[in-house]
Amino acid sequence: MKRLTKFIESNISGKKILGLFILTNSVYVFMLTVTIPKTMEFSNGMKLLDMMPMGYDLNYVSELFNSLGEIGQEVYLTNQIPVDMVYPLLFGLTYCLLLAYFLKKLNKLNSSFIYLCLIPIIAGIADYLENFGIIAMLKNYPELTEVAVKTTSSFSLIKSISTSVFFIVLIVMLIILGIKFLKRNKTSANNVYN
Repeated sequence: MKRLTKFIESNISGKKILGLFILTNSVYVFMLTVTIPKTMEFSNGMKLLDMMPMGYDLNYVSELFNSLGEIGQEVYLTNQIPVDMVYPLLFGLTYCLLLAYFLKKLNKLNSSFIYLCLIPIIAGIADYLENFGIIAMLKNYPELTEVAVKTTSSFSLIKSISTSVFFIVLIVMLIILGIKFLKRNKTSANNVYN
């Protein structure tokens, strides 16, 4: 944990976090507007596995891969997955530092609250494990196993739960910071009038 704290403290500048935030969201928008739609052109309206927050089963994966066909599977492997191998690292790093930045503003960085910074890292790791599972299934198709699907699906579930928890934590922090900001402004306004 000391390493993480040291890393965070040396990278917690607002400019660095803003740059990472812009880069992370640019990659995300690129996936949403380019690589995912390009892959879904072959899926007959079925959602890709990366977009299934509640997981999936063997039947769904078989049906999806069958709908994608050889070309669609190749597009999934060579267009969507490579971009999605960059995104989890950016997500984990950016949002770990963003939470740390807000914790510092709340004077809680050097407390057990620093463990909250691990949530986006967990989401990023789960995203990588999901990607490796998808790659393995695509390469082995039509030989799909229940174990491979369940394992990959569980990583999709961990990714979506940890991502949701991260956004809840972020919203709560922003609300607390907002309240703190309003109280400070109210106090300073009262001091001006007194």
